Amino acid sequence: MLVIVAPGQGAQSPGFLTPWLEDPVFAARFDWLATVAGIDLAHYGTKADAEAIRDTRIAQPLLVATGLVAALDLFPRPADAFARIGAVAGHSVGELAAAAGARVISAEQAMVLVRERGNAMADAAARTPTGMTAVLGGDREEVLATLEKHGLTAANDNGPGQIVAAGTMEQLAAFADAPPARARLIPLSVAGAFHTTHMEPAVGHLDALARSVSTHDSRTPLISNRDGQVIHDGRDVLARLVGQTASPVRWDLCMKTMLDLGVTGILEMPPAGTLTGIAKRAMKGVETFDLKTPDQLDDARAFADKHGEASMIESSPKDGDPVAPGQPLIRLHPEGVS
Repeated sequence: MLVIVAPGQGAQSPGFLTPWLEDPVFAARFDWLATVAGIDLAHYGTKADAEAIRDTRIAQPLLVATGLVAALDLFPRPADAFARIGAVAGHSVGELAAAAGARVISAEQAMVLVRERGNAMADAAARTPTGMTAVLGGDREEVLATLEKHGLTAANDNGPGQIVAAGTMEQLAAFADAPPARARLIPLSVAGAFHTTHMEPAVGHLDALARSVSTHDSRTPLISNRDGQVIHDGRDVLARLVGQTASPVRWDLCMKTMLDLGVTGILEMPPAGTLTGIAKRAMKGVETFDLKTPDQLDDARAFADKHGEASMIESSPKDGDPVAPGQPLIRLHPEGVS
């Protein structure tokens, strides 16, 4: 079984988009999504430095647009995708790309939502000095107890020995002065305490926008960040996308669900490497593929052929499923894109 995953903020690096934009078809599709977002994403993906693309307002749309257009390069015939992908998942903002790939929302809707998500989260972060610290190693229960003691949130639970703490800078400083035994702390270069109650103002803004977003039930099973559950109902997916802005990412539970479903291969969309790195440590025996550059596309398709099988939905379509097998995985509208 093949699972396609999309990375979250922090996966980007200066110039990572350069080889992709050398393809005029990719560039045209990417430009369309950048236009929808109202941001010169090609500039940020090729010429901007690390500090510029660290900005939440830039990083989030950049990652979602890249994942969506790369998916079209990977599966030029969407029917091939439905016949191979067993499930999709995305870490944090990557879940928006996964939802669009599963046909819950359109690519254009995803770009509007991610633009507003990035802006709202940046605004929320500016209200109070907050941050995030990776906690590597240590006893899990002791780590969680120490976080609670300091009023911190386990904002990302990425599996054994990988928890990200988030809260105010004062709380993080106190945590650093009295860390859990045998744990290594790495302060992260992020704008605020994402996936905590500090992001509640962003949830309110996105919730208001989501009321006008039309959805379809997912064409491919989507594994939710909230609790690792497989979600099909389009409105439920959208509600979870809104709420996860201020709630922890349970990637540990997402990986458990992948294993329960029988995953044999995980393919990470560009800029790849973060989620497959976690999988290599936590999901022994599962093959991984990092799609980083377009010259890997043929190998990536071979990987998909090796592990792919029709999803549960493709094999057993639901009554009233609004998406026909021949419809596009992602719909874009400039010339040459469909």
